[in-house]
Amino acid sequence: MKHDSHSASNIIEVDLASPLFAQAANYLKSRELDMLKEAYQFSREAHDGQFRKTGEPYVSHPVAVSQILTSWNLDAPALIAALLHDVVEDTQITKTEISQKYGKVVADLVDGVSKLDKISFESQKHQQAENFRKMLLAMAKDVRVMLIKLADRLHNMRTLTAMQAQKRARIAKETLEIYAPIANRLGLNDVYRELQELSLSHLYPNRYKVLSKAVKRARGNRKELIRKILASIEECLGDHNLDAEVSGREKAIHSIYRKMTTKTLSFAEVFDIYGFRVVVKDIASCYLALGVLHQRYKPVPGKFKDYIAIPKANGYQSLHSTLLSPVGTPIEIQIRTKNMDQIAESGVASHWLYKETDDASLTELQTRTHQWMQNLLQLQSEPGSAAEFLEHLKLDLFPDEVFVFTPKGKIISLPRGATTIDFAYAVHTDVGNSTIAAKVNHEPAALNTELRSGDRVEITTSANGVANPNWLRFIVTSRARSQIRHSVKSQQHEESALLGTRLLEQAIKDLKIEPNAITREHWDRLTKEYAGKTKNEILSEIGLGKQVAIVVARHLLALDDDAETQTNAQKTSLVIHGTEGMALQFAKCCHPIPGDPIIGYLKKGHGLVIHTHDCPIARRAHNDPHKWIDVEWDPDSSKSFLVKICVLARNGRGLLGKIATKVSAANANIETGNFEQNDSTNYAEINLSILVTNRIHLARVIRNVRSLDEVTRITRLKA
Repeated sequence: MKHDSHSASNIIEVDLASPLFAQAANYLKSRELDMLKEAYQFSREAHDGQFRKTGEPYVSHPVAVSQILTSWNLDAPALIAALLHDVVEDTQITKTEISQKYGKVVADLVDGVSKLDKISFESQKHQQAENFRKMLLAMAKDVRVMLIKLADRLHNMRTLTAMQAQKRARIAKETLEIYAPIANRLGLNDVYRELQELSLSHLYPNRYKVLSKAVKRARGNRKELIRKILASIEECLGDHNLDAEVSGREKAIHSIYRKMTTKTLSFAEVFDIYGFRVVVKDIASCYLALGVLHQRYKPVPGKFKDYIAIPKANGYQSLHSTLLSPVGTPIEIQIRTKNMDQIAESGVASHWLYKETDDASLTELQTRTHQWMQNLLQLQSEPGSAAEFLEHLKLDLFPDEVFVFTPKGKIISLPRGATTIDFAYAVHTDVGNSTIAAKVNHEPAALNTELRSGDRVEITTSANGVANPNWLRFIVTSRARSQIRHSVKSQQHEESALLGTRLLEQAIKDLKIEPNAITREHWDRLTKEYAGKTKNEILSEIGLGKQVAIVVARHLLALDDDAETQTNAQKTSLVIHGTEGMALQFAKCCHPIPGDPIIGYLKKGHGLVIHTHDCPIARRAHNDPHKWIDVEWDPDSSKSFLVKICVLARNGRGLLGKIATKVSAANANIETGNFEQNDSTNYAEINLSILVTNRIHLARVIRNVRSLDEVTRITRLKA
């Protein structure tokens, strides 16, 4: 009986795989088909006794994934890897066994798709990020990894109803944020739309049902209108001897939902829920068809996009135009060639679908995709956590592009909202890091200027320019974000090491020893004691407040860490120039300037923070006595420092102008100003942030402003 039961199960599973074999037989060689059948048996035996939440044998899942891939005509190694993609993760089979049986290519594909469940992670979020990083880096070497993963996710989404509601929501959110955009980035439009629809149906099931019913009702109400428009388009093109295939397509529910939420529209206000696609023989016919349709229907201004002349980053090409129908409702028209239509639906999979063709557009598509994947490898090579890598990836996956020009006429594609700094980093990392100014359309522009399609951008660089961490507040591309962070970290490390050197030398002098008495042997012993850290790393940690200079000095000199040594140490002050860079910060709670009595605190991870001696916030916030450093101003410092003053004055015409003139007469600059008027007293309070070189300079500014008859009181703000 047991044998009969097993045989019956075997028959069911063979029937399960027969559609896969039938589809694969259309393009695989007989030897490859035999290998596929053998891989199926191997997968079936490996997953024997395992079942999905739906109650089906587990092997039904890899079979379904492999079958999705046959619709893209993927090769035998990819289909075999799809059949085996869960065996390493869910069974005792190893990558080595797969490599020995099916070759290294298949084993690498399986490994690229497999999760990292057997490794310990800091958190679920970190694990998810690390999984994506591994998978995407594998994809950068072989795009088939991502195609298998997308097919895997597509089948899981199709069968997600068997999962618990909370898990369904988590998987749907992940799909919407990561996998659907990746499908879009690779040009797999059908997969992209289906993943969006399925995600919405699981994230917001009630909203999805309501919208589905509304679309069905609208379809019935507008059926006759749609038929008339379709016939009118065909007639119009036929009158001009244009051979075209015309089809109408309902907008996806997710697309309608997104438009309703982003534009705050009701369903009744979303008119363009139907679109029409016109497929013609060549590019010239695309533009001719556009002109013909613009004559028949009025185009909506600003709603035309030419993705043929400037394709999307994923290789998509088409003319898009929104026209007004006879009853006044807008309709969307897409016009493209047959090859463009094939690429629009299959994206990078076109490489397998149409690999016999010499179509240059496919070569261009592969080049673009390869470049994007190489960018992923470059992101991975930068220091940073897996979570940062995932953040960069998400930025790249929602492009909504603008196209701008270099001074030499080269087109650069950037995400909507990109700035001149994003442009600079898109040109080259060195250009981005050394940017000091920009011009847009021959006019000077701020570095945070958002670019629009058609802008001509010119970047001015300097050999002394460095990446500014403030740029992170407004840039949008992952490349710029990654490179700025890397540059800032390097810069901070270098400046912290210089500050650490000064702090350590001061600590050594406090111990009545000359710094030049420290030998290489001292450092060799210390680096071993500090777990193999380099001299530069130790100095950087001192500068960042992670190590206390006097403690390191005693260890370096092999002195006892006792109270007597501490008592004998005579503290000297560290001289502050104000040009130490990111390793030194001036506290925003008290805004110290040269001439103020000051003290420094080594804040862990931030470096040396300078406060005024009487700053109450500093005393409350920093209570570790070992991290307070005696500091004093360099008397020759000429750097400008920010200070805040509050001016109470009688309001009248030209008051702000008079104050600004007095500040300027004292050779000071106003950074920001804030004007508050008291209507009951006719007095105004003006808060100014000004740049001065020292307290004497500040006193001169205050004297100048106080000389105005309208001014009643001036105070310096310390918070």
